[in-house]
Order: sequence, then C-alpha cells, then structure tokens
Amino acid sequence: MKASKKNNLKKLGISIGILILVNAIGSQFSHRFDLTKDQRYTLSQTSISIVKSFKEPLIIDVFLEGKFPGEFKKLQTETQQILEEFKARNSNISFEFVNPLEDETTQDTILKSFLERGLTPVNVTLDDKGTQTQETVFPWAIATYRGRSARIPLLKNTMGASTAEKVVTSVQHLEYAFANAFNTISKEKEKKVAIIKGNGEMRDILMADFIKQVRENYFIGTFTLDSVAKKPKESLAYLKKYDLAVIAKPTEAFTDEEKMVLDQFVIHGGKTIWLVDQVNIEMDSLYNDAGATLAFPFDLNLNDMLFKYGVRINPTLVKDLMASPIALATGDKGSATQYTQYPWFYSPLIYPSSKHPIVSNVDPLKFEYTNGIDTLKNGIKKTVLLKSSPYSKAIGTPVEVNLAMVNDRPDQSEFINSGNIPVAVLLEGKFNSVYSNRVLPFADPSFQSLGKDTKMIVISDGDLIRNQLDKNYEPLELGYDKWTNKIYGNKEFLMNSVNYLLDDNGLINIRTKEVSLPLLDKEKVFERYTATQFLTIGLPIVVLGIFGFVFTYLRKRKYTN
Repeated sequence: MKASKKNNLKKLGISIGILILVNAIGSQFSHRFDLTKDQRYTLSQTSISIVKSFKEPLIIDVFLEGKFPGEFKKLQTETQQILEEFKARNSNISFEFVNPLEDETTQDTILKSFLERGLTPVNVTLDDKGTQTQETVFPWAIATYRGRSARIPLLKNTMGASTAEKVVTSVQHLEYAFANAFNTISKEKEKKVAIIKGNGEMRDILMADFIKQVRENYFIGTFTLDSVAKKPKESLAYLKKYDLAVIAKPTEAFTDEEKMVLDQFVIHGGKTIWLVDQVNIEMDSLYNDAGATLAFPFDLNLNDMLFKYGVRINPTLVKDLMASPIALATGDKGSATQYTQYPWFYSPLIYPSSKHPIVSNVDPLKFEYTNGIDTLKNGIKKTVLLKSSPYSKAIGTPVEVNLAMVNDRPDQSEFINSGNIPVAVLLEGKFNSVYSNRVLPFADPSFQSLGKDTKMIVISDGDLIRNQLDKNYEPLELGYDKWTNKIYGNKEFLMNSVNYLLDDNGLINIRTKEVSLPLLDKEKVFERYTATQFLTIGLPIVVLGIFGFVFTYLRKRKYTN
C-alpha cells in the first residue's frame, strides 16, 4: 500500500509539473481559432495592423444594451465577439456595453444629448407570446483615443429589409465600421481634397454634409479655377498639391486652359470624382403654375476630355420604373397641407448590384435627372459601379417634363431590353492626355502625354452629392429626404468613393466580407413555444441528469467491492 501510495504521489507530482510547464509555455504564445464556416471572426491584415498601432488605451463604449428582440441580441453578441478579437490583438483596447437609458430620471437629457451628437435611436417592438412593448435602442458605439472620438454605427438601416436582414448586413459591416473608426482617431490627416469652383458648381451649403464627413479623415479646401486665366502654370502647380479633386455639378463651360489644368492634374496622378449633368433641368423648375419645364442638353466643353479617358455622358434622361417617390401637395386638411407620395420615374432608385467594395452592402441610392453613360475601349480598366434597373430606358432631349406624369401608368413592355444603363463608372489605369498631339492652351514644361497610374469616378448626376436644408436653412444629412422621410445610400457611396480613391492600406476592401448568420424563425418558435423551450432548456438538463445518475451508479459499483 505504501509503495502504491508513493507511486501515485509521484505520478501526481509529474502531472502537476507538466501542467505548470505547459501553462508557462502557453502564456508566451497565444492563438485564437476561428471555426466558423465563413471565417466570421478572422480579422483582415489591414484591421490587425490598425489595431496593433495603438500604444495607449483605446476605450470603446457600446450602447447596444437593454431589452430588445432576438435579432438585436444577435447583433450584440456579434459585436462583442469582434471586439474581443480586437482586444486579443492589443491589450490597450477595452470596451464596455452600456444602456444609456437605464436611469429613468436622466432619460430625456441623455436622449437629447445623443440626438445632438447624431446618435439616432431605433424603436423596436418586443413581442413576448402576444404581448407587445416598445423599446428604444441605440445601435451605436463610440471609440475614444488620445482625446479624439469617433461614432461607430452598428446597425445598417437598409431600406425595405426586415430586422433579421438588417442584422445580417450589419454584422457583415462590423469589422469595417470599427476599423474605419480606429483608423480615423489613430491617424493624422495626410491626404488633401480639393472642391473645384469657378464654373457654376454646387454651393457649399448644398454639399455641407459631404464636406463635413470628408473633413474627419482628410484635409479639404476650395480650389477656384478663376485664377487659371491669369496664372495657369501657377494654378496647376498649386492643384498638384491635392490628392483628390471633386467636380460637383458644374453649370458653366470650361475653358481650354481650365481643362488642361484638370487634365494634367489627372495625368500626374491626381484622383478625381466627376459629378456632371449633361441635361439642364432642376426639380425646382417644375414648381410653377404650369407644373412643367423643358429639359435640354447643354455643353460643358468636357465631352472630348471624358471621351479620351474612356467614357461618354449622353444628353439623355434615364426614366426608371424602379423610382424614388416625390411628395406633392394634394389638398388641405384643417390648417395643414396634405402631401401624397408618387413614384417619380426621373428619379431612379439605384440598387447596387456590383460586388466592388465601393458599393458592397450600400443602401439604395436616389438619383435625380441622371444621364446614361457609355464606356469606350481605350485600355483603361472600367468598372460599372451603379446602373439603372432592367425596367428603365433613356429619353432623348430636349423633352418636356410635367408633374402630371405622376398619373401615368407606363407600359412595362416599353422598357424591356433597354435598361441596366450605367450611371456611375470607376476608371483605373494610365490615362492619355486630351491634349496629346494638340496645340497646348498654355506652355507648360511639366506637360506629359501619358499619365501615372491613377483612378477616377464619373457620375452622371450632380445632385447625388446634394443635401437638403431644413426650415432654418441648416444642412440635413446627405441622403435624407425630408419630404418622404426616407434615407438613401448617397452618403455612404460617396464616402466609400473618396476612401477607395485615397486609401493606401486597403481598408475599403474589408467591405466585401460576407457572413451567414443562423437566425431563428420567430413564427415557428411561437407555434412550437413549449417544444422549443424544452429543447433549449429542458433537454440539456435531462441529459446532464442522466449522465450524473449513470456516473454515480458506475462509481458506486466500482468502489463498493
């Protein structure tokens, strides 16, 4: 017995020693295994490099806490999982889930402060066996580092999608949402964006939300082409200091000198976003006694330039049965004017179908009097980012546009085999100058015919960047339509475009990540409520009880003798 006891003690000591050694070695090395089929919790190298750059505490407050439906619980769980992955990469990261409305005495004050910061809540319905209650949820997080903070949207409010579908889309977006915010607060601004002026471009107040959003990550300023007439070489040299030029809805023709400045900016590697209309018509021009106006083409003297780059914006209007609505006054009820929404076929509702990271998981966009774009063969890589629906067609101009058209019921057969018209195209490559083998508008020793690798995006609707104004003439959020109370994906698309053109570390590519979430069918759960309760709660307890009984019985049987 003594020998056996010593042998057992020896084995125990060896076992303890091995465990201590394994733990000591394991503490020096760590690895997390992602066993999900879609590699949901595997971070991209871009995210990892951003996360590892934090040398001081990064604090993340997540407001997705409280009572809400199972879909939001899933979003909460997935958010916690991704944050734990970030924390595992850098111990300086800490996070906390907070219910901002937990204290009823301060709910009104907190709600007001959140709204002022742009953290809009979502009202959700809790359904517990037929009993419904309303709860307010804030699907937001705030990351703070070295005194700088960034808002992180956790829920993508996709138009027309169910709550479950919104959650799936939101989970796909989580890594990019956090990584983009981390990048914003950790990196100093480097790239410069120029808003081109001088040819009747859109006023700043009408693109104020775009400018405000761009300013969070980049330097942004106005570059006026008026100086080109007197000092073209100096103007070109100054414009070359910028990385991206945005030409938003010009209404006056460009001179050859101005075109050469823009052309050589592109040739020397500058990125550009063109938001150009080839047809002159505004929504406001319809609000007259006749309720009609004439849409006619106008020449900005850019056709040869864009043609050389590989695209042609046609002087046509895209008429699309997949249209966004407009609200028209249809009478008075008491002291209030009554508005009715009608589909407006000259305002295409564009659903992104491309898998390109610029448009991946982007909500539908609202276009207004957009033109069709043709792509031309010239060795430049072209990617159609956005196109009209299959049930659309191009209408030649000049043409009368009348508000009475809201009563029309178009024949779908007229739109067959005429749709899928490109309205936004990405061009990438080495562009040829439009002034190759031509007399130069002004002498420039730095002139080049063949450019460096660069990118540009051509959009055939200047109003895509326009934000509406409230009754106090303050800018509203880009993509929000105050007349129909709908939010479109214009802002997300434009910011993705800017980030793609200026992104050097591939952050935008995270947007292509796709995940598959198993969500419960609420109707089936309600129908089989008792059976579901037993399977999820009762069955594990029964199995555990049987295991305990069998284990105890076998143990007693072994040691009784």
